[in-house]
Amino acid sequence: MSVASDHLTRAAELLFDAHRLAIPISPLTQTYPGLTVGDAYAIQRLNLARHLQRGAVLCGHKIGLTSAPMQQLLGVDEPDFGYVLDDMVLADGATVPVGTLCAPRVEPEVAFRIRVPLRGPGVSAADVMAATEAVAAALEIVDSRIADWRITLADTIADNASSGAVVLGEWVPIAEAPRLPDTTATLTVNDSTMDSGEGAAVMGDPAAAVAWLANALAAYDIAIDAGQIVMSGSYTTAAFVVGGDRASAHLSGLGTVTVAFE
Repeated sequence: MSVASDHLTRAAELLFDAHRLAIPISPLTQTYPGLTVGDAYAIQRLNLARHLQRGAVLCGHKIGLTSAPMQQLLGVDEPDFGYVLDDMVLADGATVPVGTLCAPRVEPEVAFRIRVPLRGPGVSAADVMAATEAVAAALEIVDSRIADWRITLADTIADNASSGAVVLGEWVPIAEAPRLPDTTATLTVNDSTMDSGEGAAVMGDPAAAVAWLANALAAYDIAIDAGQIVMSGSYTTAAFVVGGDRASAHLSGLGTVTVAFE
């Protein structure tokens, strides 16, 4: 079952306004029963086109639901993906007004900067490593425009895989980077350790997650282009943040990245 095209257009408008105004909405799967994953990606593409028409620049992609616990929570067996725009990318040490977000959380990840295009199908983790220029410790600020994070898989996909912003640390040339499955990440909020995890928790290897993305995008005739960044998925659970909080992620061999909220 799917929903009518005019409902997809209206759903995209609802999400776009929720993002613009930072006012969450009811789950789309309640408003539009029968909304499928295919519908959700169509909604996501409608809003990407709207952002690009308004002058935003597509500078990369994000992968979500890379961990087994999150997949089990939503009853799925594979990740999802969204887009990263230029105005979503923040430098290490940035300060973010929480009034621009609905219900932000933070996750530690490895960001990849791609040197040559990756186009599926058939992309492997080894192909990803060969195509990568550099990697960096990163924080993803995830945010749901769906009220109270009451999401199904279709809700989060339509909502750009619940992405809010990305904070990038210092780029490390891939030849100097540690073996990514062996890296560990520690997520800290206000000097309290919230969680820690290993690179192997991200589909066995963060590069494998990027390979999955390249192959998934191939179904839409999309490549990961040279110069684009890819957020490869969280090492840990996500921690909620509020105004006055300061969050940091330390990834072994890659350094520390920090963001403040006001």
